[in-house]
Amino acid sequence: MAKDKDNKVEETINQEIDAQTTEQPVSEETEETAAQPNQEADKIAELEQQCADLADKNLRMMAEFDNYRRRTNKEKLDLMKTAGEGIFRDILPLIDDFERAKAAMQQTDDINSIREGINLIYSKFISFLEKNDVRPIDTENATFDTEFHEAITTIPAPAEELKGKVIDCTQKGYTLGEKVIRYAKVVVGD
Repeated sequence: MAKDKDNKVEETINQEIDAQTTEQPVSEETEETAAQPNQEADKIAELEQQCADLADKNLRMMAEFDNYRRRTNKEKLDLMKTAGEGIFRDILPLIDDFERAKAAMQQTDDINSIREGINLIYSKFISFLEKNDVRPIDTENATFDTEFHEAITTIPAPAEELKGKVIDCTQKGYTLGEKVIRYAKVVVGD
C-alpha cells in the first residue's frame, strides 16, 4: 500500500508539472533560442560570401602577378638581346676611322701622318672605353694584388724595394665599374 501511495503521489506531481509546462507562455529565452538557428544560418551565409570574395581576389591577384612576371621576363629578354646595341653603335665610328686609316696607309708613304692617325684613333678608343666605365688596371710600381693582377712569372727583384711589386706588365687588365673583366698579366719581383 505504501507503494501505491507513493505511485499516486508521483503521478500527481508529474501531472502538475506537465500542466505547468503546457500552460506557461513562451519566454524570451525560448524566442532567442528559436532565433539562434536563423542568426547562425545568416552568419554562415555571410562567411561563405566573404570566403568566395577572398577566393576571387586571390585568383585575380595570382593572374595579375602571372601577367607581371611574363611582362618582366619579356622585357629582360628584349634587354639582353639589345644590351650591346649602344656599345656597338658607339664603336662603329672607330671602325670607320680604322677603315679610313687603312685606305690612307695604301695611298701615302708618309709614316708620320700614319702614326698621327693611328694615335688619334687610339685616343678616341680610350675615351670610348672611359665613357663606358672601362678603366685600365694600374700596374706601374704597384704592389702585386691577386684581386687585380695575374702573375705569369717571378724574377729576382733588381732592388730590395721592388720585392713583391709588379716589375713588368705583359698584358693590360681592365675593370668595368668595380668588377675586373680582365686581370693584368704581370711579372713580379721575388
